[in-house]
Amino acid sequence: MTAVTGETPLQGSGLLGQPLDAREDPGLLRGEAKYVGDIDLPGTAHMAILGSPLAHAKILSIETKAAEQMPGVLKVATAADFTDVMPLPCIWIPGGVESHFPPHPYGLPGARPVLTGDTVRHVGDAIAVVVAETPRQAAAALAAITVEYEPLPVVTRADAALAEGAPQLHEAVPGNLNAYWTCGDKERAQAALDAAEVKVELDLVNQRTINSPMEPRGAVGDYNPATDEYTLYASTQGPHNHRFLLAALVLGIPFNKLRVIAPTVGGSFGTKGYLYPDMALVLLLSKALRRPVKWVDTRTGLMNSTVQGRDHRQHVVLAGTRDGRMTGLWATSYANLGGYPSTIGPGVATALMGRSISGMYDIQASFCEVYAAFTNTVPLGAQRGSGRAEAAFLMERLVDRYASEIGMDPAAVRRKNLVPKEKFPYDNGLGWTYDSGDYQLNFDKAIELSGYADMPARKAEARTRGKRLGVGIATYVAICGVGPSTRMSQEGMLGGTWESANIRVHPTGEVTVTVGSASTGQSHHTVFAQVAADELEIDPALVQVYQADTLRAPYGQGTYGSRSYSMAAPAVALTARKVKAKLLKAGAVFLGIPEEKVAYAAGRFYEQGNEENAKTFADIAMAMWYGWGLPHEIEPAIDETTHFDPPDFNYPFGTHIAVVEVDELTGETEVVKYTAVDDAGNIGNPKIVLGQIEGSITHGLGQALMEAAIYDEEGQLLTSDLTKYALPRAADVPFFTLDKTTTPCPHNPLGAKGAGEIATVPPAAAVVNAVVDALSDLGVQHIDMPLTPEKVWRRLRGEAQ
Repeated sequence: MTAVTGETPLQGSGLLGQPLDAREDPGLLRGEAKYVGDIDLPGTAHMAILGSPLAHAKILSIETKAAEQMPGVLKVATAADFTDVMPLPCIWIPGGVESHFPPHPYGLPGARPVLTGDTVRHVGDAIAVVVAETPRQAAAALAAITVEYEPLPVVTRADAALAEGAPQLHEAVPGNLNAYWTCGDKERAQAALDAAEVKVELDLVNQRTINSPMEPRGAVGDYNPATDEYTLYASTQGPHNHRFLLAALVLGIPFNKLRVIAPTVGGSFGTKGYLYPDMALVLLLSKALRRPVKWVDTRTGLMNSTVQGRDHRQHVVLAGTRDGRMTGLWATSYANLGGYPSTIGPGVATALMGRSISGMYDIQASFCEVYAAFTNTVPLGAQRGSGRAEAAFLMERLVDRYASEIGMDPAAVRRKNLVPKEKFPYDNGLGWTYDSGDYQLNFDKAIELSGYADMPARKAEARTRGKRLGVGIATYVAICGVGPSTRMSQEGMLGGTWESANIRVHPTGEVTVTVGSASTGQSHHTVFAQVAADELEIDPALVQVYQADTLRAPYGQGTYGSRSYSMAAPAVALTARKVKAKLLKAGAVFLGIPEEKVAYAAGRFYEQGNEENAKTFADIAMAMWYGWGLPHEIEPAIDETTHFDPPDFNYPFGTHIAVVEVDELTGETEVVKYTAVDDAGNIGNPKIVLGQIEGSITHGLGQALMEAAIYDEEGQLLTSDLTKYALPRAADVPFFTLDKTTTPCPHNPLGAKGAGEIATVPPAAAVVNAVVDALSDLGVQHIDMPLTPEKVWRRLRGEAQ
């Protein structure tokens, strides 16, 4: 796969904007990185988790005696062993509406128990654990546990779960409805629909998909009886958040008694930002056994226990005029939360999706309602682009349907309705205020790069080869940089969303940057060093970055929602500016001149107009270390911290265009060209962002063409391993034509917007639009994802979907 970038010049000056190589890559490529599975503490025992084979059932009895007597077994535990352990809490409640959750002792929404003792609610629900000397012994003993179940009726769809007489999952959640949540102006939207010259409707299924990071989840618990302290090594996106939730709201231990460390994390895509039972279990069992306890998941285990994504069933309506002006939008969505509310699942299913449905278009009469329901499936959580991808799909499918209805070119309809540049900052009427953008410039660049004007000729040529060529456009706006804290609290988030950074200058001139954000593959060691070195005007080789250890790092909320560069990097930059200001004051003292006469460039301090007696960055660092001759108002040493809480979110955007060829004999869809023009504001390292965009697009293509978590009527996950769940391979990915526009975020110190997941948002819509375009002369108006060859083949032959 090769990316072709445009000629847009790099923004910024100095190091920022330069495509530095990722310093993490050599170790990763040589296999030297240490993952959770590589951690082997002295005396480590191994844990295995027994998951329910049934999707919904009462547990009548659990017999563990046979397992306890098997070779190497150290302990077998069930829910009865953890009656004083609180359930895992949900910390994102749909804001401003009545919500129903399983209870938590502190009055918080409860998510799920660490082990289920009464009723299982999805296949894979954890009901018992075995700890043994080896993983093989633990797995063997697991098979010796006997559980007697009373099967209960099963429901796997959100709309079906809300129907009268549906199986009830939680006693505290009447009718399985977690929340009915709305945003926008309902009356105005209804009036626009009633008065519309044209009205188009679609029923959409945004299918459930399974995150498939390279590394499954894992955890190692290590209890120290001498100090009564716990250490958790975990594959996590948010060490500080998980430390707080585990200590205060699950285990009930002092916060300062728990340390959380995230080693190298082999991908996440959202799944590792959640609290899971295994994290608490390894700590509890380590204390019980007085030795470290380790658990590493399998691929099948991941698919039956790690949060899954998407899963909305929607009825959507778009109103407009005959000449192409969109006037009203209505979306009704049934969101499937799974068997329990995950750590932030309800917020993902409501606010992130609902407030984003109008995308780049100037439609003020918009309304969205979401019914969030519990079903007998794996809990729902974030998947790269979560909420935003579902919103873009419904909007962009509607635009194409509308264009077809009025006989207007899809590109012309979009161009006519883009939010104009002069309207920024723009209130979308659904709860977001877009910070900046030039949507017209971005859209026109994508249209030109894609060769859109040549599509009629290309379609004719393809037909001579037995292929149907189609082109699909999808635009998007993606809320990113999750924060500010006060606004997130209004959305129902129980916690802060700020970020922090600390910088220490050592006496020999080296610099340590420590951040609360934790990398899951975003090259933090490279980018944060680049930011600090740019501000301090020093070689980035002098900067070392530390992260992902709650004992060493300042508090931080973690890596999610495309917030590393737009939240943590500003904290680094602001801290570096504090450091620089202190160095300038010290430089004046050691140069013996007034501060206003100190000049600083390329790591050298000198008197303006006189560089002969310059002092280096290292000279001042050493002098500050000694502290000799400093006035009282200047403290010795250099150690600064900044906590950054932005005034608003940031709003990257873009236009993606897919060109596909559909084989008339087999129904196979090939993406033959993919053009993407994204705008993430000022970019710190374009090489790293380029890789994130390529990966994001590939992720989106997977949902469009092949990925689907399929449950049968009994709640069994039929796609429970990679022999049954398809993922895109190199052969499925076309050459990409990538470019960017740059509209800096006005309230971000670096002008940055999120980038890590934004390109996942539009691909599914672009590809489905392209396939429908290829089949439009057959009367095809929509095909549900994934667009498998069989499904497309049947539509080619006139069969209904």
